[in-house]
Amino acid sequence: MARPPRRSAPSTSSGIPWDEVTPAPVVLVTGTEALLAERAVDRVLAQARAADPAVEVTRVSAAGYEGGRLRAVVSPSLFDEPRVVVVEELHAGTDAALADVVDYVAEPAEDVVLVLVHGGGVRGKKALDAIRAAGALVVACDPIKREADKSAFATAELRRAGRRADASGLRALLEACGADLRELAAACQQLAADTSGVITEQTVARYYGGRVEATGFKVADAAASGRAGEAVALLRHALATGSDPVPVVAALAAKLRLLAKVAAARGRGLDPARDLGLAPWQVDRARRELVGWTPESLAAAITAVARADAEVKGAGKDPVFAVERAVLRVAEAARG
Repeated sequence: MARPPRRSAPSTSSGIPWDEVTPAPVVLVTGTEALLAERAVDRVLAQARAADPAVEVTRVSAAGYEGGRLRAVVSPSLFDEPRVVVVEELHAGTDAALADVVDYVAEPAEDVVLVLVHGGGVRGKKALDAIRAAGALVVACDPIKREADKSAFATAELRRAGRRADASGLRALLEACGADLRELAAACQQLAADTSGVITEQTVARYYGGRVEATGFKVADAAASGRAGEAVALLRHALATGSDPVPVVAALAAKLRLLAKVAAARGRGLDPARDLGLAPWQVDRARRELVGWTPESLAAAITAVARADAEVKGAGKDPVFAVERAVLRVAEAARG
């Protein structure tokens, strides 16, 4: 494997996405989203093996690291094979690990790709600064929190598998599995493997329609649209089949926060998708639902759900009654 060209750090402060990383003398994978960090490392290893199947891969844990270990694993072997060394858990590294890494990156070895994985936090900040200053290729693996970014992530996951979802299918997928990125990725992979054609809301419902998250969002959608009877029926079915009141109340709260954000953006002349990080389909739906709302009714609904949240978490005697009352009050508020 030919020695990769030295690359300077990206011009952005955060770094490049995981799916753009290529082997380099030093690659710094940093951020708290473990799934993306794992993928960045796997991508470097896959490209290194594609370039030379004989590449030697060594993994070193920085936690419990003893001085000199890094120099030992990057030293030329008897047959001088190209090497990839992955130093994991740099955020939990010993002082010796941090010192050896800083010393090494100042003069990287030939035919070695060193991948440093730092899971976030303040530990090792001086070492990170030194690694960046030495010209490491930095890969950003920050949490994906904005709804628009989750939507883009799921779309990209399906595209890599040669599939796509329509707007309703994507919305249903995010509502069912969007809270955890690893779970969302697994759902995309399962749907890509087990179904055919365009992924629709019905496709997602066959696999994930019984999930608590999906059920809670359906209750919240019906209540926010003023459909009290439907909302209560969905709620009672969910509770009868084992759903807990807590995530249902959480879904109601999430729905009202979304409505409040879109309403506030409209009043301030903001673009909710661009300025608030919402997915376009969320904005479109919220605008339709806001037709029956007033600022006063929205405030009243938020107050009712906040009360229910406290009651289902121990402040009340009957969690089922608390969540049903909240659903009814939200539906009443939605009708103005």
